[in-house]
Amino acid sequence: MVALIEIVRGVPFTPEEAWRRLTDWERHGDLVPLTRVIRTAGGFTARTGLGPLGFDDPMEIVEWREPRFCRLEKRGRLVRGWAELSVVPAPGGSEVTWREEIGVPGVPDGLTRPAARLLFARTLDGLLRT
Repeated sequence: MVALIEIVRGVPFTPEEAWRRLTDWERHGDLVPLTRVIRTAGGFTARTGLGPLGFDDPMEIVEWREPRFCRLEKRGRLVRGWAELSVVPAPGGSEVTWREEIGVPGVPDGLTRPAARLLFARTLDGLLRT
């Protein structure tokens, strides 16, 4: 089962500044509880857990059009799907969109969707905080 989430925010930043904040991968790890981000050759891995208990969420950057769009493919065994991050100019700054399709085996999308929406909105708001 998969859940589709879309979060849109208007921000008072230039597209370049919004992009810089949005793609600060290490900062994503600071904003997701119990998670750290490890860069890899083609993307990064989000390691979530406490001590030896946890899981990896490897992500590959499959499309990169700086400073407007990137697409990530989730390649893990536990978390599957994709994410698209985009920035467009808007009056007074930029509009940022985070679209993600996420699936966790055995977890119904009715549970995944609200939890993922809350987590991604919190992360996006933290990245874009003035």
